[in-house]
Amino acid sequence: MKLLNSTYTGSAGRQSLIDVEIPENFNGELIVFVHGFMGFKDWGAWNLVQQFFIQENYGFCKFNLTHNGGTIENGMDFPDEEAFGNNRYSYEVNDIECVLNWSIRNVSALKKIRLIGHSRGGGDVILAGQKFANSYPIASIHTWAAISDIGMRFPSGMELEQWRLDGVRYVTNGRTHQNLPQYFSLYEDFKKHEKELNIQQAIQHLKIPITIYHGDLDTSVPISEGHSLAEWANVTLQVIKGADHVFGATHPWMSSQLPTSLAVLCEQTLKEMK
Repeated sequence: MKLLNSTYTGSAGRQSLIDVEIPENFNGELIVFVHGFMGFKDWGAWNLVQQFFIQENYGFCKFNLTHNGGTIENGMDFPDEEAFGNNRYSYEVNDIECVLNWSIRNVSALKKIRLIGHSRGGGDVILAGQKFANSYPIASIHTWAAISDIGMRFPSGMELEQWRLDGVRYVTNGRTHQNLPQYFSLYEDFKKHEKELNIQQAIQHLKIPITIYHGDLDTSVPISEGHSLAEWANVTLQVIKGADHVFGATHPWMSSQLPTSLAVLCEQTLKEMK
């Protein structure tokens, strides 16, 4: 079974793209991969990550979060700036639940689900894993360069007040050179759901096994956040030596081989799953 650019319905009734591939010798375990901020399912070498796990007889599902700025027609270049601006952290967690539901309905012989999240997606899978542990057969969580705190990513003081007054601020996408809006509703939604969006609280109450990976050369999400997550989870941080935030990948990734750091990461993640 292989579905490419199928659709699921997620937060606010919005449709988004989803891929799933099930190998012939399916072991009954489906990996659900969650991309990060300004990411998408086909970024860089994520397709090669999918093939890595397919060859090990795992099913693999990756999808675009509903409000990442992509559309059904164009999932990569953030054409829907309004959707991007209206994103919420709570939407992202809800999207994961929608994908888990979609997977249960569409994947036969599914026994276990493994969650992998990159960057902000790493924070999302911790929150989702804690929230939905009793509702789905989630066997493990694996974070790749995950954020440890949502609140610290918001401005404070006069900058926060200016955002409130303006109703919008802008973030630059280095690849597309867009100045993408973030509406103040992002912050308001966080404050409204602050307790359930507390990554520290979620990981400390997590009943699912978790492994935390971080590159020691990450300049986007510092490795100190990985150390915090590991401390809260009472596990050892798995450090990928010489790895940056995207583990050596770029977009587009033209090689048919995984970058060295990402290959190491996949091998270590696979070892933890077995």
